[in-house]
Amino acid sequence: MTNTVFATEISLRQSFTIVQIIPGGYCNRPRVHREILRHIRLFFFRRGVLVVNMGVNLDYDTFCRSLVQYEFTEKLMADMQEFQETPLEPEEPLASQAEYKSQAQLESEALLNPEELQPRRVMSIDALRGFTMFWIVGGWYIFDGLHKALNNDTTAWISNQLKHVEWEGFVFEDLIMPLFLFVVGVVMPLAFNKRLARGDSKKRLYFHIVLRSVILFVLGMIAQGNLLKLDLGELKIFCNTLQAIAVGYLISAIIMLNLRVAWQAVATVALLLLFWGLMMLVPIPGHGRGVLEQNANLALHIDHFVLGTFDDGLDYTWILSGITFAATVMLGVMAGHLLGSDRNRGAKFLPLLLLGAGCLALGSLWGGWFFDIGKFNFPIIKRLWTSSFVIFAGGLSFLLLALFYLVIDIFKLRKWAFVFVVIGANPIFIYMATHIFSFRHISNPVVTGLDQFVGPWADFMHALAAFAVVWLVLWYMYRKKTFIKI
Repeated sequence: MTNTVFATEISLRQSFTIVQIIPGGYCNRPRVHREILRHIRLFFFRRGVLVVNMGVNLDYDTFCRSLVQYEFTEKLMADMQEFQETPLEPEEPLASQAEYKSQAQLESEALLNPEELQPRRVMSIDALRGFTMFWIVGGWYIFDGLHKALNNDTTAWISNQLKHVEWEGFVFEDLIMPLFLFVVGVVMPLAFNKRLARGDSKKRLYFHIVLRSVILFVLGMIAQGNLLKLDLGELKIFCNTLQAIAVGYLISAIIMLNLRVAWQAVATVALLLLFWGLMMLVPIPGHGRGVLEQNANLALHIDHFVLGTFDDGLDYTWILSGITFAATVMLGVMAGHLLGSDRNRGAKFLPLLLLGAGCLALGSLWGGWFFDIGKFNFPIIKRLWTSSFVIFAGGLSFLLLALFYLVIDIFKLRKWAFVFVVIGANPIFIYMATHIFSFRHISNPVVTGLDQFVGPWADFMHALAAFAVVWLVLWYMYRKKTFIKI
């Protein structure tokens, strides 16, 4: 009996290994053909391999020989031989190849739904993204309300950690934005590999990258740039986290698609040194070189010069800081390469831990926290996004990713993280929703009547109720598998 199949193999680092297969050609025993394909699907699925459609034309024996790297190939071939020798019931009428293909395509569309079937997905990434978004969409208000209710030394310390430093220094709140950019970078190698594996050309991928960057930039203008007011007098062109992500993502994507991993690391270091060199060596009119004052520095001068009346009027910098936005994303890209590698989980955790500790030490040293390093000193300043800030925040990001990876993906303690996974499933949607709508206007009518009974806990209760509304919306979307992505 002759059997012909279309088959190819794709290795997706964050999902099953996928062997794609559809029936093709004709034989005089079509039910055998269907049974063979069904049996192959079942056999591979039990071993962590999904069998779906499409591919290149191989005969059955060549297909089996192409899988010699799997230790179970001989078992598969023996099973298939048994199928071929099994007496059959009377044959059904011969169906066309197109009908076979249509059925296989329907099966593959269900199997390849990225939101429904990702058994080896790195859940810690989803949880860490959700942890980041928690602080953006409501976490700060909850802990601020807790401090107002308890008002002790512990809550006072927590409250201080949730307020940005005025200029130089670092607190927990200063980590949230770079952690957001870092997680974007972690996902990029996994997402790009998936697109390239399914056959997307570099040209198509570049189109997606540019389009995504533009959309993120415009969304940033909507969130904080007053775009929807349709008033040029109030428009702020560059002033938002999503726009920082857009610039960092665009630069990092270009680096990723044109350089090998080692050179990507070199490019990251080059970005950090470039920003340091420009900030410390290029003179500012009326101030000279090396000035890092709150109202006088090169990055702020460039923003005022380029943006003019469309500048946000704050001491945050954006245009020149795009260099180091990209460096933050690239640190995440390095972590993404590591998590997407073929190493075992333990061999992935240790480098994350070491990278985190090393970046913390280097960032502190460059920032002058240990001792003064003279003209090479580059203070940790979030509003400038200095190179030392990038490294220090990157170190904390590596350590948080290592912790989440250890607990969730190595120790398999996952139930606690569900609240964050739900938030992280729709990050852009909830970011925009909380900037456009006030969820407190939904929750306040429900809980305001309790104010008379809770006393100093009123702010905490209102913050928790608003967050509950946000989370329930996200949970409903998660349950319905509604994932809004760009």
